[in-house]
Amino acid sequence: MSPITGAAYVVLFLLGFVLGVVGGFEHSWYTGAVPLAAIAWLPVLFAMAYVMGRLMGGKLGATVPALGWLVVSFVLATKQPAGDLAISGDTSGFVYLYGGAVAIAVGVMLTPSSGSWLLKEPGGS
Repeated sequence: MSPITGAAYVVLFLLGFVLGVVGGFEHSWYTGAVPLAAIAWLPVLFAMAYVMGRLMGGKLGATVPALGWLVVSFVLATKQPAGDLAISGDTSGFVYLYGGAVAIAVGVMLTPSSGSWLLKEPGGS
């Protein structure tokens, strides 16, 4: 793996991390009883995984930003020593956290794969 490719994956992880931080604090806007912001985050999270996987040419490109989002989202959903939660256990929190996990999983699964490295010819690209 070249240094440029490695740097691209680091940037993808940071993209997922930043989306997780922003979404973790901005997912709880309601319109009446509907968690509108949490629902709006679902296609964004799907697109993040799917588009980055397509641009990088494989499932690893979709998985890396998904991992960045998962890490920060589940940390923000755990109770801190001071007792604070960024992603609370209400409807918007459940929609954002679990719906987002499903959305990124679907995005990763739908990303076309460039094929398994195990099945390629030795020395082939």
